[in-house]
Amino acid sequence: MNPPASPHYAAIFSSVRTENNDGYDEWNDKMFELVKNNDGYLGHESYRNEDKTGVTISYWRDLESLSQWRNETLHKKAQELGRLKWYSHYRIRVCKVERDYEFKK
Repeated sequence: MNPPASPHYAAIFSSVRTENNDGYDEWNDKMFELVKNNDGYLGHESYRNEDKTGVTISYWRDLESLSQWRNETLHKKAQELGRLKWYSHYRIRVCKVERDYEFKK
């Protein structure tokens, strides 16, 4: 992913998965397909460890576009299913990214 121009916003979703995987992969794929068409979505990074902890960071142009995603009907359904079936714990943090730089060798 190419870093978006700063400033922008990051929504950090850290989670612990349950053993229940029923429908998770299908809904996960559906959400990433849906979010790609959301105005203001700039990309994401996602990681999951063997201990079932994971982090997904999504990047947004502004708070309005992030709020529209949060309230999207299918996304709300996925949130509900996540609380009922797929996550034992999660936390969401929203941050303003003031600057972004990197080192590559």
